[in-house]
Amino acid sequence: MVKKSAIIQARVNSRRLPSKIFYNLPFDSNITVIQQIIERSKKISNIDDVIIATDEMSYNRLANIARVEGVKIFKGNGHDVLNRFYRAAKENGTDVIVRITGDNPCIDSLLISTALENHIRNNTDYTKTEGYPSGLNVEVVNFSALEKAHKNVTDDYDKEHVTNYINRNPQIFKINIMKAPEELYAPDIRVTLDTEEDYALLCSVFDYLYQKDKYFSTYDVVNLFQEKPWLKLINRKVTQKKTFNTLEEEFEEAIKLLEFQDLKKASEFLRRTRKRVFCF
Repeated sequence: MVKKSAIIQARVNSRRLPSKIFYNLPFDSNITVIQQIIERSKKISNIDDVIIATDEMSYNRLANIARVEGVKIFKGNGHDVLNRFYRAAKENGTDVIVRITGDNPCIDSLLISTALENHIRNNTDYTKTEGYPSGLNVEVVNFSALEKAHKNVTDDYDKEHVTNYINRNPQIFKINIMKAPEELYAPDIRVTLDTEEDYALLCSVFDYLYQKDKYFSTYDVVNLFQEKPWLKLINRKVTQKKTFNTLEEEFEEAIKLLEFQDLKKASEFLRRTRKRVFCF
């Protein structure tokens, strides 16, 4: 038997919006973001257990929620998230991990179930979706692949971003990419939680959809934004955190962000600096 676990990466001290996992959602409810994520994780078909993987600072506050919700909790390294996932999976005898983060309260259990089934059927090391709204894409990874990454990673950035090493090494790992169908292709929609603007948008999404169906789907989210495109204006200036393989890629992204804020002198300075650094 293959044991399948949904492991939720969550902590209190997030950089951009501290304690965001304890924000109420819907706004006028007593339900927190992390509880929404747990409840949706429980709906994943054929999942054996749900585990919160947190750090020491967050453990006490999350332990009570885990007890009430009837899920497991694991306390691990605050910065080496890869190590935290690896140890949580190993301690619970997990073979296949669905990676879930504490900033995505709209996760779709049906989409996750489909990705999980596809992952197992195709016998891949790592499966990810692409093209869905930000906050709804899925990652599934075998424990064996996670263990290999854990043993080989030395870079702090790879330790913080659990699957970064696997993504960068398709020659080592069998990677399966599931593209969003045309009707659900909407990477410009952002329903993840990093800022106050994101929270305002999520409150609006839940106001429209939650009363009709507590477990509203990806279809529901995409259709809502098609009907009410103005929703995108709420958090359109928020930039998604990205991973970069080179310093040059980070320079390019920094220049784009400066130009977006109309900081022309700073962006031009960075352009000149980049030319000096990379013209060898």
